[in-house]
Amino acid sequence: MITIDSFVMYVDDIELSKAFYTEIFKSDAQILSPTFIAFSLSENCTIELKQLAQVSPPATVTGGGSELSIEVDSADALADLFKCWQQKAVEFIQTPTELIFGLTFVAIDPDGHRIRVFSQR
Repeated sequence: MITIDSFVMYVDDIELSKAFYTEIFKSDAQILSPTFIAFSLSENCTIELKQLAQVSPPATVTGGGSELSIEVDSADALADLFKCWQQKAVEFIQTPTELIFGLTFVAIDPDGHRIRVFSQR
């Protein structure tokens, strides 16, 4: 059996992305190096941001090809988080919408990484 340690997303501007995620996650980043930071979101889930220009071997893929998926407890919690992020000027590519799996919205970060928030109700 394997254990997933973290998910790494490549970003163009580490400081801009650090500020964005600090604000929306209400969490401070752990600085691993000047070009690499981590957010511990739960006991077994870490999201890490790596400065694209420092990736080895070089990468060409950036945001939009995958998405973070965040579950909240209820439709009310989803609505509250959506409103909070709206007030922080987060960009959305999908406003709260009922889909087959529940209520959801999708935001994007400064690099176009998709952040899906959902509630199964």
